[in-house]
Amino acid sequence: MSIVVIGGGWAGCSAAVTARKVGEEVLLLERTDMLLGLGNVGGIMRNNGRYTLTEECIAMGAGELFHITDRCATHHGVDFPGHRHASFYNVKKVEPQVRRLLTEMGIKVEFCLRVTEVIKDADGLIKAVRDADGRTFSADAFVDATGTTGPMGNCMEYGKGCSMCILRCPAFGPRVSISEKAGGSDYYGIRADGTPGAFSGSCKLDIDSLAPQIKEKLHDDGFAVIPLPKNMINEEKLHQKVCRQYALQEFADNIILIDTGHAKMMTPYFPLAELRKIDGFENVMFADPYGGGKGNSIRYMACTERNSELQVKGTENLFCGGEKAGTFVGHTEAIATGALAGYNAARYVRKKELLHLTEETALGALIEYQQKHREMVTCAGDRFFRYMKEQNLYTTNKDKIAERVSKAGLTDVFCLC
Repeated sequence: MSIVVIGGGWAGCSAAVTARKVGEEVLLLERTDMLLGLGNVGGIMRNNGRYTLTEECIAMGAGELFHITDRCATHHGVDFPGHRHASFYNVKKVEPQVRRLLTEMGIKVEFCLRVTEVIKDADGLIKAVRDADGRTFSADAFVDATGTTGPMGNCMEYGKGCSMCILRCPAFGPRVSISEKAGGSDYYGIRADGTPGAFSGSCKLDIDSLAPQIKEKLHDDGFAVIPLPKNMINEEKLHQKVCRQYALQEFADNIILIDTGHAKMMTPYFPLAELRKIDGFENVMFADPYGGGKGNSIRYMACTERNSELQVKGTENLFCGGEKAGTFVGHTEAIATGALAGYNAARYVRKKELLHLTEETALGALIEYQQKHREMVTCAGDRFFRYMKEQNLYTTNKDKIAERVSKAGLTDVFCLC
C-alpha cells in the first residue's frame, strides 16, 4: 500500500477517498466493525458556516461524502435555535453507503483491527504499523484519524464513567494515538473550568419511545423544542459540552430534538427519571449512549501537534485529520480536514510540495484559527463563525463559493496530484 489510514471515522474515510482519487493504493484500518464512528450518532450538516465549508470542499473536488449525507438527509434547509439552513442526515442509512463508496473506489478496508505500535526506520520515518494481533502493515505514508475519545480511563476520570457510547471501547479495545506512538506530542482541549476534555454534546433517544405529538413534530419540521420546567434547567451542562455552537441559552431552557432517524437530544445527558416526568417523555428510552441518563463520552483528550498542511510534527510521513488534527467540532470539519490530510499524504508519496491552504478559503482559515487559538472551533457557531463573517468567508451563494475557489486556483484540486 502507498498509504495506510488508521481510523475509519468521517476524517479517515475522507482521507482515504482523496488519496485514492489521485491514484494511490489505500488501506483503511478501523478498530470497530463499522465506519464513521461518531458520525453514526451525529447527523447535523450545512448549518451556519458549515454550508460554506461544504460547498467549498465540493468545489475543490472533495464532494463524495457530502453528496452521501445530502442524499440521506431527512430534512433540508431547517432553521432551528441559533442555526440556519441545516440538513439532518439519517444516521441509520449513511454508514452502508459510505462503505459501498470505499469498495467501489477500490479502497481496502480492514475492520476489528486495533493498531497499537509504530515501526520507524533509522531516519525517523514510519515504515509500518502493527496491530494488537501482531500483524504489520507497511506503507510510504500514513494518516492518523484515530480521534480523541477513549480509552475508557479518560471517561472514568474526566466524565462520569463509561456511558456505553457508539465507540464501544469495552467491545473493541481502547483507542491508541498513532501520533503519540510515533513520537509526536499530543495535547487535550479544556472546558471553561479548566477540566481536560469535554462531554459529547448530544445523545440519542429511541424515537418510537416518544409521545405521538413529538414524533409528528419531528417528522413534519425536523426538530422540536420542548420547554423545561424551571427546576430542571441546568446551565452548567452548557459549559461541559464540546459543541460550543449549541452552548446557547435556548439549549438550557428547552429540550431540543433533531430528527436524524433517532431523536437527537441536544444535551450531553439527562437523568432518565427526571426526563420521564416531562409531558411526552413518559416512556422515553436512550438509544446512545445507553448511559445517557448519567453521562456521555469524553472527547479532545489526544489532539496532536501538526503544521498547516496537517503533517504531524516530528514525523515527516504522518498526517492527521479530524479531531486528531485539533479541537475541531463536527462532521463537516472532520471531512474537510480529512480530505486535506489524505491529499497531502498522496503528494508526499509522489514527492510533491504539500498543499497549503491560505486563509482566503474557509478550510484554510479554520485550520489556522485552531492552530492559533487552541480552542474548540466549528464553522457552525461560536467565535470562529463570527470570524468567518468578519472575513467575508461566510456565504450560502454556491456561485460565489465556486468563484472564490477558482480564483485561488483550487477548483477540483483534490482530484489532481
